[in-house]
Amino acid sequence: MRQRLAIIITLIIVVGVLVLLNAASYVEVEPIADTEMSPDRSTLNAGATGTRALYDFLHESGFQVARWRESTASLLSFNGPKPATIVVIGRTIVPFSDSESKELLQWVQNGGRLVIVDRNPDRNLLPSSGGWTIAAQASSFPWSNIDATNFEQMTTGVKPASPSQPTLLVRDVATVLPSRFAGSITVAPIKKSINEKSSAGDKATGGDTEERSDGSESSEEPSPGTGGDGLPPPKAAPVKVSPAPVVNLTGENGALLVEYPHGNGRIVLLSDPFLVANNGINRADNLQLAVNVVTGPGGVVAFDEFHQGRKAAHNALIQYFEGTPVLAICGQFALIGLMVIWSRGSRFARPLPLPTVDRRSSLEFVESMAELQQRARAHDLALENIYGRVRRVLVRHAGLNNNSPRAEIAARVAARSGLNAQKLETLMRNCEDAINGAPTNAKETLRMVRRLRQIESALGLRTRDRDARQATEKADL
Repeated sequence: MRQRLAIIITLIIVVGVLVLLNAASYVEVEPIADTEMSPDRSTLNAGATGTRALYDFLHESGFQVARWRESTASLLSFNGPKPATIVVIGRTIVPFSDSESKELLQWVQNGGRLVIVDRNPDRNLLPSSGGWTIAAQASSFPWSNIDATNFEQMTTGVKPASPSQPTLLVRDVATVLPSRFAGSITVAPIKKSINEKSSAGDKATGGDTEERSDGSESSEEPSPGTGGDGLPPPKAAPVKVSPAPVVNLTGENGALLVEYPHGNGRIVLLSDPFLVANNGINRADNLQLAVNVVTGPGGVVAFDEFHQGRKAAHNALIQYFEGTPVLAICGQFALIGLMVIWSRGSRFARPLPLPTVDRRSSLEFVESMAELQQRARAHDLALENIYGRVRRVLVRHAGLNNNSPRAEIAARVAARSGLNAQKLETLMRNCEDAINGAPTNAKETLRMVRRLRQIESALGLRTRDRDARQATEKADL
């Protein structure tokens, strides 16, 4: 027990030392101030460069908004509902890989809507549309001395921008106020080589001639169903959507808002995050433009938080204690537990026999013999043990030896104590007869033993002190 107590105390001390070390070494990381040089465009960031104001406004206004914390591969899976619009704001903390870019564009091609708000967007997310290429580039770079919360520093020398043409994206927007770091979107035709141009010209001349000749022949002999024979007219050809990008908003340095199709979906590019960020959304009609661009035709709008460094955590408890020394302390506790289990299960020296503890008491033999004598009804043996000790004490009290007759012993004891010599001699004779084999029973034996104890008490011989001391020792055990 003492060994276990020492182990427990040692463990408590070690745990206390570990807690103190973790508490002393833990330094609370102060939040870094938002800067335009290293912005945090997450919808969870309420700072100057965050977009929480826009997210909360859309949520309170009844729009279906969500924070998308899954990878782009989940957009192509068939499990669970999918958003109608994905919004990627700013240069993400976790860049898009080539596979993720392909997966996202495949989702757009299947009918999704992608909104990119960035001064220098990832080129992998801006595919060409027909014969046109789309790119954006910032005209001015924000340095570290720029205060994102200072409106004057963000918009020095910038004039409000007006819509280029009436479209749904600029509905109810008179003017917007971008920052002086807004990017400029360029829409340029794809340059073709001379061989491609000549082959295209041959197709245009030869192909059209053949088609016209076929068409003239068909006009002379109309096919069934195209004339007035009573058959229904042919179905109209499906309307093709122009792949040319549409410029919706233009600033001093170029286009700010462009939209173009990609497959069955559409891609919207806004070249200034200041228009949707917390530090600029309340200027001019920036909020109205942000709502139009993000919500689009409706449906669930998902803001990409996966690439903002806030991917979904499968264990909410671990996510709650993330950034605190609690996880480190739990790991240390687990390590200590494994060490204790390993140390208790391994032997460090030669095997030793288990310690043998003597648990026998001084009266255990007496109790065993008494129980055996009681079961065997050996009353003479029990009386012999008691009478032999009492007779030796009476002999010493009378000043005689053990070979003296009982009559002389009784007379001497009676002379010194005033007891009846005849009764004492009769008691001694009855005891000796029972010991030597005379018939007796438990009741008679108990009466003689009680009488012997009374004589001991009357003479003050104190022969039972040892019995009382042994009984006390047994009670203590």
